[in-house]
Amino acid sequence: MIVNERTLIKNLVGSTDGPVTVSGWVETVRDQKKVQFVVLRDESGAVQLVNPRSEEPTTISDAISALSQGTFLTATGELKHDERVKLGGVEIKLDGLEIATVAIAETPIAADSGIDKRMDWRFLDLRRPEQNLIARVQTTFEHALRTYWIDNDFIEIHTPKLMASASESKAELFEVKYFDGKAFLAQSPQFFKQMAQPAGFGKVFEVGPAFRADPSFTSRHATEFTSVDSEISWISSHEDVMAMHESLLVAGLAAVKEKHGEDIKALFDVEVTVPTTPFPRIPLAEAKRIVAERGYEVPRHDDDMDPEGERQISAYVLEEFGHEFVFLTDYASSIRPFYHMRHADDAGLTNSYDLIFNGVEISTGAQREHRIEVLEAQARDKGLDPEELDFYLDFFRYGVPPHGGFGMGLSRVIMLLLHQTNLREVTYLFRGPTRLLP
Repeated sequence: MIVNERTLIKNLVGSTDGPVTVSGWVETVRDQKKVQFVVLRDESGAVQLVNPRSEEPTTISDAISALSQGTFLTATGELKHDERVKLGGVEIKLDGLEIATVAIAETPIAADSGIDKRMDWRFLDLRRPEQNLIARVQTTFEHALRTYWIDNDFIEIHTPKLMASASESKAELFEVKYFDGKAFLAQSPQFFKQMAQPAGFGKVFEVGPAFRADPSFTSRHATEFTSVDSEISWISSHEDVMAMHESLLVAGLAAVKEKHGEDIKALFDVEVTVPTTPFPRIPLAEAKRIVAERGYEVPRHDDDMDPEGERQISAYVLEEFGHEFVFLTDYASSIRPFYHMRHADDAGLTNSYDLIFNGVEISTGAQREHRIEVLEAQARDKGLDPEELDFYLDFFRYGVPPHGGFGMGLSRVIMLLLHQTNLREVTYLFRGPTRLLP
């Protein structure tokens, strides 16, 4: 039994030559006549194991010859620094191997397997260094967001994911049996993060799951995703929300660049840019005009900005301002929820925004309507029955400060940060209209 303390492979470069123990899975084996090489990978990196062969077979040489890719093992040996070794400038001359579990020799996916096949065998696909780095980038990014919030006196909340009614569009609800009745999976924590405002919590945040029964098969949609949400009291306009939002993202991207910038460049050929503030802000009508001047017309029947329009306005902002982010503001009330505050001098526009990052929308934010009589009128204007919203409207009948916030898709941010083309690549386990496994 090998009892030496395990060393993470990433720490070998800084270790002194001598006895060492590493554990991980077999990535490759080169079984040559005079010497055997095994590339062993763990959660931190890869190292080359070396076993010079003698005339007669040995326990170690036989074990190496029988190794299959993916087998998990613990290896002991002598660490040696050698700048000629391409893999980290270190190698381990083997003294012993202890097999933890043997892998089936024929792996079901290869480097050129399609994304659906790789999703079927996601636990194997995740062994790739790129996937390991994606998970670490997300961890660092989330931690930096939380650090920003906590340092700025925000309160973390955990809202329920089972609801009695819709939080957004009824068309995108997942209905589930709930004892003798029915419930719905939360599309967002919208109502409940707003409830924290009359509760006197002030600034709140949540990172949690959200569900949308949207049968979209695009590269940027999922039926279950991680939503990053924040809501703040005592704002004067959506500008206050945008200022908080951009500061939050700067904190997250700065942390990612500092900790993973070199690895991201090496594995994804992407230079992480920490954006300057303030982010560019362009009213939607002006953005459509700019896009039209670039040769693309957003369909006139569409009050929103379509995907190609988002790409075009992002290209413009990058050319003109050298910026990867842009706030599109002043969206029409016709396409915004009833709880978005409308312009004081134009009820057709809202105090709201979409945030575009590298050509794709990642977030919607707004100042909320906090005046109960206006809120009820706007609900009716949207064809909603205020009586069905009584539990929500009660929040506003007992006093509430002016407030606003945003919801942002975590995986979309990571996808665009790493210049990936599909949300599935950056989601630990993707859920879509045709995928519930693994």
